[in-house]
Amino acid sequence: MSLSGKVVLITGSSKGIGKATVLRLASEGASVIINYLSDEAAANNLVAQIGPDRALAVQADASNLSDLDRLVDSAVAKFGKIDILIPNAGILPMKDLENTTEADFDNAYNLMVKGPYFLAQKATKHMPSGGRVIFISTGITALSSVAPAYLLYASAKGAINQMARVMAKDLARKNIIVNAVAPGPTTTELFLKGKSEQVLNAVAGFSPFGRIGKPEEIANVIAFLCGEDSSWMSGQIVQVNGGMA
Repeated sequence: MSLSGKVVLITGSSKGIGKATVLRLASEGASVIINYLSDEAAANNLVAQIGPDRALAVQADASNLSDLDRLVDSAVAKFGKIDILIPNAGILPMKDLENTTEADFDNAYNLMVKGPYFLAQKATKHMPSGGRVIFISTGITALSSVAPAYLLYASAKGAINQMARVMAKDLARKNIIVNAVAPGPTTTELFLKGKSEQVLNAVAGFSPFGRIGKPEEIANVIAFLCGEDSSWMSGQIVQVNGGMA
């Protein structure tokens, strides 16, 4: 697979799944816009690895519409277009119904629902035929047993699933393909934070392979969805969870 000549914008891409995706797509020849909120050093290190001719780091709050305008404008000014959009920025609020504040709700939905929705609106204006929008959902939305503390997170990602399904129908008129990737537990800084070894071992046991996924494994599936071999997949929620049910 080659992504030479393609321009990819990935939010929240200085670490975790976003970082792994940047490196995977750049290895296939893509030019990448690396969005970060606060870790400028990590973003600049990725630019140095890939080369400033094919990589651009842009600080922007992925929940703020003015920042998203600036992010898209910076991408287009540098590369002239956006072929692939991956709204990856996210948080993992552990909030059940009783303990969710209005601020918690707004923070989660602004970053994981409102931001991706309007970023897609803005970016696809500069996306040629054959473009891709790849949302990041979660495997939790497909599980029958979910801990109450995941309510806020799961509900926001459930909105992403519907966004992918319906937006795929909307953007088909422009020959733009829309899908979502739904990772299971993955060894990112965000997921590992605050979890004991005992908890991590228990989570690993949910997979028949007896382990937790790696960011690079999620990035490999995203890479497939970016390429021509996925040209007849649209409106799909692709579970990448090591067989967890």
